[in-house]
Amino acid sequence: MAHEILTYEADGLTMRSQLFFEPSESPRPGILVFPEAFGLSEHAIGRAKRLSEMGFVALACDLHGEGRMVDDLQEAIGLLQPLFADPSRTRARAGAGLAALTGRTEVDASRVASIGFCFGGTMSLELARSGADIKAVVGFHSGLGTKAPKSDAKAIRARILVCIGADDPMIPAEQRAEFEAEMRDAGIDWQMHVYGKTVHSFTNQEAAKRGMPDAIRYSPESDARSWAAM
Repeated sequence: MAHEILTYEADGLTMRSQLFFEPSESPRPGILVFPEAFGLSEHAIGRAKRLSEMGFVALACDLHGEGRMVDDLQEAIGLLQPLFADPSRTRARAGAGLAALTGRTEVDASRVASIGFCFGGTMSLELARSGADIKAVVGFHSGLGTKAPKSDAKAIRARILVCIGADDPMIPAEQRAEFEAEMRDAGIDWQMHVYGKTVHSFTNQEAAKRGMPDAIRYSPESDARSWAAM
């Protein structure tokens, strides 16, 4: 497996993302992997490696610039507030990752998807709402809200799958219903999988370190089911 640090500029930051691929004589489909709110962790990197083994050229994307990781939850949330307030900044970071990936000769730019975890799922959805030429988006325990759902969803060109914990306090049933209305009204090819007995960060085996089992908890069953659905 080949591994490179891919550097590019986005939203005033220098992004240091990690590219994984199996060498091939012909271009392969590409996939963006956006991390949880804390930044580019081993969780997202590990998923990118798995995808490269499946035949994708996978880019595990930097979130905060310089490959920065933030361990404190409240600090991470503080860093994300400007992005929640202005989705164009989220889209700028995601779009720059897409441009960096599709600029690689190893990638078939006509076959690119984007997945993400937690805020990374939100980034993937916002990339789709920007009208980006991507084929599919998958969000795992991803925030579903956006600033202009009635207008922006009409720009989506990708198929959409979101995988959500039924008991996730960060993505309540009301937000799921609003997302469903957004997708339906825009005529999008979409799916939502909702997993019982499941809360936030259910794909991350390190979730227990947060000490918030009622809100953030790994679920091996929902992790496996959602990965298979993707």
